[in-house]
Amino acid sequence: MLLCFFIQSGGTLIQEMCYGTDHQVKTEGKSLKKEKECSHHIEGLDQGKHIRILESMGFRVGQGLIERLTKESPSFKDDLDVVKFICKDFWTIIFKKQIDNLRTNHQGTYVLQDNQFLLLTQLSCTKQYLEEAPKFLAYTCGLIKGGLSNVGINCTVSAEVPIMPTCKFQIMINRT
Repeated sequence: MLLCFFIQSGGTLIQEMCYGTDHQVKTEGKSLKKEKECSHHIEGLDQGKHIRILESMGFRVGQGLIERLTKESPSFKDDLDVVKFICKDFWTIIFKKQIDNLRTNHQGTYVLQDNQFLLLTQLSCTKQYLEEAPKFLAYTCGLIKGGLSNVGINCTVSAEVPIMPTCKFQIMINRT
């Protein structure tokens, strides 16, 4: 059994699972419907909501992961140290490689570039997939934001794909 997707719909958790070619949607342990093909879309939800759900899932995972990784580490001196930790240790745990390039304006904006982003390497380089690529980055934006949130950094994370499979994550730290 491969777990495909979790969503919240009208206060009820819906769990979508794939069983080979059979497809089943369950809610609170009861089967709602069964289809022949596995589709990762549930009718009635717009694309923006899917992206927010994926980002939210990544946020929670990022919080937990950074907590485990920094449990016995000394505290960070500043924001740059935290972002360097994200680029080296955090990224290596998740994607088995470090970020290829880190740039900053030293005023709270950081750009992390991964030239062979794992989630994009299997996609075609055509215009169609270049337009669809941000959907594949929502979870990772959530991972970064959740990790930074758990060490006390409130930020906004966005992603862009200039050319496949390169992607850039922009972190803008919200100063209060």
